Amino acid sequence: MSPAGIVLAAGAGRRFGMPKALVEHQGSLLVDRAARVLAEGGCDPVVVVLGAAAEEVRERAELAGVTTAYNPEWSTGMGSSLRTGLEALRDSDAPAALILPVDMPGIGPEAVRRVAALTAPDVLAAASHDGRRSHPVLLGREHWTGAAASATGDAGARDYLRKRTVTMVSCDDISEGFDVDRPEDLGRPAT
Repeated sequence: MSPAGIVLAAGAGRRFGMPKALVEHQGSLLVDRAARVLAEGGCDPVVVVLGAAAEEVRERAELAGVTTAYNPEWSTGMGSSLRTGLEALRDSDAPAALILPVDMPGIGPEAVRRVAALTAPDVLAAASHDGRRSHPVLLGREHWTGAAASATGDAGARDYLRKRTVTMVSCDDISEGFDVDRPEDLGRPAT
C-alpha cells in the first residue's frame, strides 16, 4: 500500500520575505523539491497545495506528475492547507496521506519511505528528529476527517496528534528536521 503525498506550499513566507514555494535552493524550487521527494519516496498521487502567488508558482515550477489544489483561505495558516490537501484526496483510494511542508529541504526520499512503510488506514505516524515529532507526518484515512476538523491556524494536525498515540519513526540517521524560516536557514545541508 502506498500513501498519497501532500506538499503544504500555500504560505506567503512572511518571515522569509517571499512565498517559500518560489525559493530556489540547490538548483530547484523548494516546491518542486518537496514534490519530487514525496514521489521518489513512493507517494502516489502527490498533491501540492498552493495559495500565495499560486499563478507564479504554476508558471515557474515544474510540478511534474503532481496535482495542484488551490487553498483560497491560505492566509489563515497551515490548517486550511491541510484541509485543502485532504479534500483533494477524498475520491482517491489512498489508504493514508503523508504530509510534508514545502520548507523542509533536510527531508529526503529515504525518510519518506521509512515513515510510509507504516501505511495503513488507521495509522498515525511521524518522523522524529532529536527525539521530537517532526515531518513527514503520516495520517491514515480513518483520521482525515478528525485531523481536518481540528486543523486551524498554523497548527495543522498538531492538536489532533497531541491527543492520540503517534508512532514515532526515528530519522536522525537519514534526514534533518529543520525548516527554512529565513534566507540564512538555506545554508543548512539538504538531503
